[in-house]
Amino acid sequence: MAMTFALDVGPLKPEPAPLILGLVLFFLTFWVMAKVILPRVNKVLIERENATEGRFEEAEETRAEAARVHAEYQELLAEARHEAARLRQESFEQGTAIIAELRAEGQRQREEIISAGHAVIDAERAVAEAELREQVGVLATDLAGKIVGEPMTDYARESGVVDRFLEELRTAKASDAAAGETRD
Repeated sequence: MAMTFALDVGPLKPEPAPLILGLVLFFLTFWVMAKVILPRVNKVLIERENATEGRFEEAEETRAEAARVHAEYQELLAEARHEAARLRQESFEQGTAIIAELRAEGQRQREEIISAGHAVIDAERAVAEAELREQVGVLATDLAGKIVGEPMTDYARESGVVDRFLEELRTAKASDAAAGETRD
């Protein structure tokens, strides 16, 4: 039996020459696609992928640079805060020292004023005491003269009676003050 190669393709029954031509053209197109177009497409896809990865790498580098700059900024900010705190502390210490110095100066001036006041009071007391002693002596002598009926001014002046009496009063007052201090 001889075998004939017949394709049973149904009602279309193509002619073998156009079918072979179609197959040759299909394989030629497939070969051109595989050898020319697909490598170019792959090349473009690889370039895009590289560009995308390059941009990701650039973005990562930029992100890393931004993080580094941010860290430097934070470090500078921390240093600035530390410096501000140090300056605040120094200012506080200087202010405290100035206040203490002014307080000491004020105390010194106060003591000077008080001692000057005491000196003035003591001087005025001595003057007043001397004037009072003189006036008390004159009054006492006049009163004694009126009681006795004779002028006693010369006798009192010569004998120093008034001065002795006032000195006795002063010593009695000093001994009373000393006795009061020992009781406390």
